[in-house]
Amino acid sequence: MTQTRARIDRIEALIHEDVGRNAKALFAASQGGLWRAAAALASDGTPRIGLLTGFYVPDGDPPAAETDGPVGTALLAAGLTRAGVACRVLTDVPCASGCAAALHGAGVGFLPLDVMTLGSASDATITAWRTADITWAIAIERCGRSADGTMRNMRGRDIGAHAQPLDDVFSAGPWRTIGVGDGGNEIGMGALPPGLVAAEITYGARIACVTQADHLVMAGVSHWAAWGLIAALALLRTDWRTELMRCLDPALDRMVLEAMVAHGPAVDGVSLRRSATIDSLDLATHHRKLAEIVAVVGAS
Repeated sequence: MTQTRARIDRIEALIHEDVGRNAKALFAASQGGLWRAAAALASDGTPRIGLLTGFYVPDGDPPAAETDGPVGTALLAAGLTRAGVACRVLTDVPCASGCAAALHGAGVGFLPLDVMTLGSASDATITAWRTADITWAIAIERCGRSADGTMRNMRGRDIGAHAQPLDDVFSAGPWRTIGVGDGGNEIGMGALPPGLVAAEITYGARIACVTQADHLVMAGVSHWAAWGLIAALALLRTDWRTELMRCLDPALDRMVLEAMVAHGPAVDGVSLRRSATIDSLDLATHHRKLAEIVAVVGAS
């Protein structure tokens, strides 16, 4: 187990690469989070997982869900589903078509996709998740409530008119929770030390999400964190490894991303353009990171 922990820590170090957000202090505060999240999830003999994702970009061309989040969610859901783990996905109406396209691109379009309408109560969704015996909620690049109750994007803009606060479902339990993010405004970032996002991130005092998570996984790009979680689980659960590693395939990653952009549609959350990029980084850059992650798992 010591060697496995060392490999997972190496993966975390790879995804803790700052891409211009001044996130190094956030990485330091969350160090060990990938290990803790993956080890806790892997120790659950029969997990049932609810995944929350979708970050709407009202200023996009066209306005749409961003590419970061649903692609990694779809890959994680595909690997776990094919390994025999029950999964379902939650988003809201503005991001529904993008999330559906990503799931179809990953070959798991049949998974339950819970879609909340804007301004609706969370009770019915919470009841559905409890009825489904969900044991884990994993939020990947999903906007969360800031201290004043609003949801804001990286530019500090209030996007509450375009987003349902899925924080209520995430925090409702009895499921345990994992938050995945890269900028401080995502669900789960309330697990960081108070004031850290405000001190380190542009517009941090306005955008910092206060919603807590049992475990927090930070990365330079949330998509990398999704890969990191897939790889860490592959190291910890040999019975899941084959199916999970199939999802760390650059060709599949490209297929899911392009399907989301074409059929969602979806836009890059940084460039605001409808392109097969994530956080303004092209696939060649992302896939170099993916190759490094896969190499760590392969070393086992």
